Amino acid sequence: MKHRTTAKPAALAAEDVSVVVNGRPLVHQVTLRVAPGEVVGLVGPNGAGKSTLLRTFYRALRPTSGRVLLDGENVWLMPGKRLAQRLAAVLQETAGDFELTVHDVVAMGRSPHKRAFEGDDADDRDIIMGSLEELDVAALAHAPFDRLSGGEKQRVLIARALAQCTGTMVLDEPTNHLDLRHQLDALKIVRRLGITAVIALHDLNLAAAFCDRICVLDRGREIATGTPEEVLTTTLLAEVYRVEADVSTHPRTGTPHVTVLPGVDGAGRRHRDGGKQADRTR
Repeated sequence: MKHRTTAKPAALAAEDVSVVVNGRPLVHQVTLRVAPGEVVGLVGPNGAGKSTLLRTFYRALRPTSGRVLLDGENVWLMPGKRLAQRLAAVLQETAGDFELTVHDVVAMGRSPHKRAFEGDDADDRDIIMGSLEELDVAALAHAPFDRLSGGEKQRVLIARALAQCTGTMVLDEPTNHLDLRHQLDALKIVRRLGITAVIALHDLNLAAAFCDRICVLDRGREIATGTPEEVLTTTLLAEVYRVEADVSTHPRTGTPHVTVLPGVDGAGRRHRDGGKQADRTR
């Protein structure tokens, strides 16, 4: 099923955003502008500020300074329902297990488009089932959500965001817990929809394959933003991730492919175990 959207892809922007929580700076003056229909990946080591920045986009965390704009409008000044009709979020974790079936969880994505206590009509049901099928969870429609595996839950939450039918989406580690096939399926769906998307990812090769641009964060600061070819360099990987890596062009996809060299850090120092392995293979 080809999904419909009720909103056009929007321009999404963080302007000079900083976040301080309990006196600790988590994000420092980050500016990121995403064009309508563009897919931008957020990458960086643990603690880089990826999730914190995304939380300011969907109003889970108010910036200490700066603004988040959707088509030029401050998201913190928009009515919540109107924002939910235009922007969907897929989170890394849930606040708790839902005492609902999988179908009920995905149906929650239709809430921003309905009046209070309004039931699902035929169009809603079509969208809900289409979303379940897209994420390969239709067979689980009547299963209790809280009894699913971590990967199954993640796919259901992506289906819920899909059912929201927005033109813009932010996704925090959407491939977390997913096997290889479903990682690819989830990111292919985002690309196929033609929506504006900001996706936090740990896998640099997935970011290179599916994102138009990549924004690299480290310790709450923007280090670089550009195309995968511009950003994914051996110098940057050594600086940000403290590893030595080879970056080549994949012969079939034409995108950058990162291979981390085991036992070697970003300064070129060989660790003890890596050195032993190297000696054994000479």
